[in-house]
Amino acid sequence: MNVQYPVELSGAKSSTLMWAQEHEVGAAALQQLRNIAALPWVHGVRVMPDVHLGKGATVGSVIAMYQAVSPAAVGVDIGCGMEGVLTSLTAADLPDDLAGIRSRIEAAVPVGFRAHEYPVSVRKLGLDRGWDRFWGSFTSLHGGVQDREKKAHQQMGSLGGGNHFIEVCLDDDDRVWLMLHSGSRNIGKELAERHMRIAKAMPHNADLPDRDLAVFLAGTPEMDAYRRDLTWAQEYASRNRAVMLALVMQAVRKSFAQEVKFEQPISCHHNYVAEETIDGLDLLVTRKGAIRAGAGDLGLIPGSMGTGSYVVRGLGSEQSFYSASHGAGRRMSRNEAKRRYTVDDLIAQTAGVESRKDAGVLDELPAAYKDIEAVIAAQSDLVEVVAHLKQVICVKG
Repeated sequence: MNVQYPVELSGAKSSTLMWAQEHEVGAAALQQLRNIAALPWVHGVRVMPDVHLGKGATVGSVIAMYQAVSPAAVGVDIGCGMEGVLTSLTAADLPDDLAGIRSRIEAAVPVGFRAHEYPVSVRKLGLDRGWDRFWGSFTSLHGGVQDREKKAHQQMGSLGGGNHFIEVCLDDDDRVWLMLHSGSRNIGKELAERHMRIAKAMPHNADLPDRDLAVFLAGTPEMDAYRRDLTWAQEYASRNRAVMLALVMQAVRKSFAQEVKFEQPISCHHNYVAEETIDGLDLLVTRKGAIRAGAGDLGLIPGSMGTGSYVVRGLGSEQSFYSASHGAGRRMSRNEAKRRYTVDDLIAQTAGVESRKDAGVLDELPAAYKDIEAVIAAQSDLVEVVAHLKQVICVKG
């Protein structure tokens, strides 16, 4: 049955349009969306096809607010997003055994809880702009993170764990792409959690349907402090991905005898806040598990570690608040995936991909995620496909 998107969420107090059907979304996530739509500061909510339950605010949601912002609507991994670049390599250039390239990437970029022993020399990578200003503003961040500066330096250019990844992919023309997914590491998480605690304690949030949706209000010192730290963490995430991509490009260059060239990278946040004009109003727009898809905006929408990804171009849909999905979205929780599947399932579902195939990444197997093809099809009015990518190497923490 063909469904015409968007559809209106039943029982929502403010305009809530969905690029998914209610029966496809869990009851808890639907209630979470209704809780968000009931906040007095909300102008409207837009729900992406990868929607699923999150902490406070639903992953795959776009929330436009008047003079207010909810830290939970951004998430704890502030500035998390994607980076990708097309290379001059083709499938014919790749060796039969890809383990060596994967090892080089893993040696260049710390994964999981690991960090660099010493801060990366960004000058040697050709990324030497604005760092003095950026690190110089660390002292203005929340007092509770002032002893984390050394760790933040060492984690700059590191991947993290969970659904973060580095991939080598092939497009339908057998061209090689590099792609990665990461955010603001521990420093972003610590800043987010501190501000969430502050927001929950504020009197105007006392009667909310879910205290995790606590907001800051414009014109208050608490909002100013959050916006300051949020902006810094978003920049940290962007710089982190740029450093990682440069390290991966360097590792790939060393893996081939011929010269490897790279196009202009594509970069997009999918956990962030922006000041935007929506329906003629100046609003604060939070995208949590959603990318901006304004007319011509390039974006990256990954699937899972065995199913491939998409490079897309935004169509500028006003209905969606100029947004699109950030990925396939989880179909089940990590714990459920571990209960239902085995390492043998992981091995079968990642056949042909050079990657970890052990219990440590079992909760990331493709079956734990929604069908990326269906997710892309549901938002054909939001983005056009530029390229379809299929990973041949996947590095995870």
